[in-house]
Amino acid sequence: MRVLLTGADGQLGRCFQDRVPKDWIILQTDAKSLDITDRVAVFDVIDSFKPNIIVNAAAYTAVDKAESDSDIATLVNVIGPQNLAEAALISNAKLIHVSTDYVFDGRAVTPYKEEDITNPLGVYGLTKLNGEQSVLEVNHSAIIIRTAWVFSEYGNNFVKTMLRLGADRQSLSIVADQRGCPTYAGDIARTIVQLIEYGDVKGGVYHYCGDKEVSWFEFAKAIFEQARNAGYAGNPEVKEITTDEYPTPAARPTYSVLDCQKIRQYPNISESDWQAALSNICRKLI
Repeated sequence: MRVLLTGADGQLGRCFQDRVPKDWIILQTDAKSLDITDRVAVFDVIDSFKPNIIVNAAAYTAVDKAESDSDIATLVNVIGPQNLAEAALISNAKLIHVSTDYVFDGRAVTPYKEEDITNPLGVYGLTKLNGEQSVLEVNHSAIIIRTAWVFSEYGNNFVKTMLRLGADRQSLSIVADQRGCPTYAGDIARTIVQLIEYGDVKGGVYHYCGDKEVSWFEFAKAIFEQARNAGYAGNPEVKEITTDEYPTPAARPTYSVLDCQKIRQYPNISESDWQAALSNICRKLI
């Protein structure tokens, strides 16, 4: 198996590298070694390496900054995936592209299914949705995995932010009226490996996220509970606030729980046990 990995220095990229079988050959690329927005560079690398699989873990994920940086967000989240999809089609490689819950507006009251109507609230979600559409218009066999609230021992994420702030502050105010499913990047990576090993996965959109929905406030409480179990010295008071009390440049979905039944048709795939992952990460970080 020959795998081209983009976004190798991100949370998912690093977790994927930790979990691939040892006999797979992986070409790990980041923005410096492969600019996916450069069509010629993408085609050259794929023509040279000749991958069986392309895993696109590269993305512009700065949700608020995207509101004023839409051109760059569009390049990375739309043009880049389209380039990979075209090159994958021509080279007969399978493309696995990662997307987000932010393609939805959060007005649902039950978990979102893959076929539900999309309606992104901001530039980030819109570019990710346009990226999905560009990929599937070019390459019907591509697999798109929408996920949510990603965290890991790597990079920057909500868990590491809470631990950093909690070490210095007596109290933290966390939004309690947005609900979603935290998802461990290592579980997403494991699932991608399983899909690759299965082989005959139908192209299209699949949802994959954590197994229990919570608010950001509840997630923060769980983080500090697991951190204290691991010997964390910080003990901030965690206070509930509303979205209106914490304004941001980009609107967030109030409810972004994803229904993961479709992807579970394939063998051995289960939703992310984010609580177990959180416990393990806290032991690593503290």
